[in-house]
Amino acid sequence: MEISAAIVKKLRDATNAGMMDCKKALVEAGGDFAKAEKLLKEMGLAAVAKRADRATNNGRIFTLIKDNKAVILEMACETDFVARNKDFIALGEELCEDVLANNYSEITPPLTAKVDDLITKIKENMSLKRLKFFTYGENSIVSQYIHGEGNLGVLVTLEAKDAAVLALDSVKEFAFDCALHVAAFSPLYLSIEDVDDDYIKEQSEIFLKQTKDLDKPEKVIEGIVKGKLNKHLSEICLLEQPFVKDDSLSVKQALKALSKEVNSELKITSYLNFKVGVEG
Repeated sequence: MEISAAIVKKLRDATNAGMMDCKKALVEAGGDFAKAEKLLKEMGLAAVAKRADRATNNGRIFTLIKDNKAVILEMACETDFVARNKDFIALGEELCEDVLANNYSEITPPLTAKVDDLITKIKENMSLKRLKFFTYGENSIVSQYIHGEGNLGVLVTLEAKDAAVLALDSVKEFAFDCALHVAAFSPLYLSIEDVDDDYIKEQSEIFLKQTKDLDKPEKVIEGIVKGKLNKHLSEICLLEQPFVKDDSLSVKQALKALSKEVNSELKITSYLNFKVGVEG
């Protein structure tokens, strides 16, 4: 049968596949556009399977906050060129919208299907690597920070006893500064209370071994170990770290000062920190 150049071009525009591939698919589909489009996707997905072992060490972090919902996700790809591709970026933003619209708490087939569709166009291995979705109440705000071209993304949740103060510029600015702080210092825990007991025990043993050769009384050794442990915890816990905007204060002290200023108790209740290619 005769396949017009116009319908071949239409199929190419819709799928970004090659002209000859489009014509071949239309011939095989008997001129049925939808069937030909499906055939091209199937052909593309078959090619994806051959590329699946290629490393996806590049990518981009995306965040979205809307209607008391928030998501942070990582899209992985093979090259930094694709990480800057407008279709790749548009897909990441679309997936964020999908997560919030459907309350997805994990990666689902509808999300991966959209990634597979883009693979057929771009011809490079990519994946939706991970996502975190959560909701928050009226007494909280969530601030976001994306570093550079999306290689690092942060969400920080700030809670106020009086929800009205969340509208203040000083409070919103502080929430953003906290997101900036997390990006800069990569804390492992929110507070000392969140640190696992086994981790504290392990670090204490390490510091004890480091002081075993010191010719000091046992009580002095205990004091040295405790000092080392406290210093270590202040380095890995967000609330104990020197605040990025004023290192004369810890984050906890800056939070307390702002609470006093706005006459309402403020608390950082959670944070998420995604970096491309780094789990955890």
